[in-house]
Amino acid sequence: MRVLVTDGMDAGAIAQLRGDGFEVVEQFYEPDQLGAALREFDIVVIRSATKIKEPQIDAAKGSQLKLIIRAGVGVDNIAVKYAEAAGIKVMNTPRASSNAVAELAIALLFACARSLSVAGHTMREQKWEKKAYSKGFELQGKTMGVVGYGRIGRLIGEKAQALGMNVLSSVHRNKPEGCECETMHFVSMEELISQSDVIALSAPAGDKPLVNAESIAQMKDGVVIINTSRGSNIDEAALLDALNSGKVKAAGLDVWMDEKNPNWELASHPAVACAPHIGAGTKEAQKRIGAELVDIIESFK
Repeated sequence: MRVLVTDGMDAGAIAQLRGDGFEVVEQFYEPDQLGAALREFDIVVIRSATKIKEPQIDAAKGSQLKLIIRAGVGVDNIAVKYAEAAGIKVMNTPRASSNAVAELAIALLFACARSLSVAGHTMREQKWEKKAYSKGFELQGKTMGVVGYGRIGRLIGEKAQALGMNVLSSVHRNKPEGCECETMHFVSMEELISQSDVIALSAPAGDKPLVNAESIAQMKDGVVIINTSRGSNIDEAALLDALNSGKVKAAGLDVWMDEKNPNWELASHPAVACAPHIGAGTKEAQKRIGAELVDIIESFK
């Protein structure tokens, strides 16, 4: 069986697949070339850079392609229902990167609490601005609202609780059991938005942004927003306005509306701690993702 890997994969996992008799090709294709290329493979493994939408699926339809695997959690870069209607199965690796993403969310929160991003930048400019950046806040005793309490959201909540924070979450269905306690409660979205000192987004992309001008107006003054989910969950223009007005004290962002050309004004704002979508970018997570990919591919065989 032929496997196309477009956005990289753990070297050990590739070696294992090749040792088991799979032909693995590592090659990135531009969108207008990808569909035709997919026809030559049984399986394709992608991460966030590659998008397999209707045009690519139309081009690959009726070929030997039978499985698309997203090496990660979100599958919004794949036209899932369209692919499955064409007889192409879609799978992901939902467990492997959860802890890495949750740890980054907490890291971004610490950076926001102590202005580490801008303070470090001024140090590199050989400026000593201790007074300017000695007005941080502590996390202990604060309330974090986690929007989306799946694998990643629950880990974010558990780590926040370990830091002495109280956690709120809003789940419309499939509320996980065993989470609620003295420091964790499920509430309505309205309560979460209005009562949280920190709002961490860990939900799939929806029809409209979770953070927009309307929802920001309902938040506490000086709220901190953390996003390690999907860039489309935030109206970036509304967030920038709120940062400039002081309504939002700080934001920690790992994901962006346009990741080929992110909002540089937002990324360079002094109250923003940011990263170029590195949530799953740990050696440990990549090994776990690779192992999960091998299991999926070998089971499919």
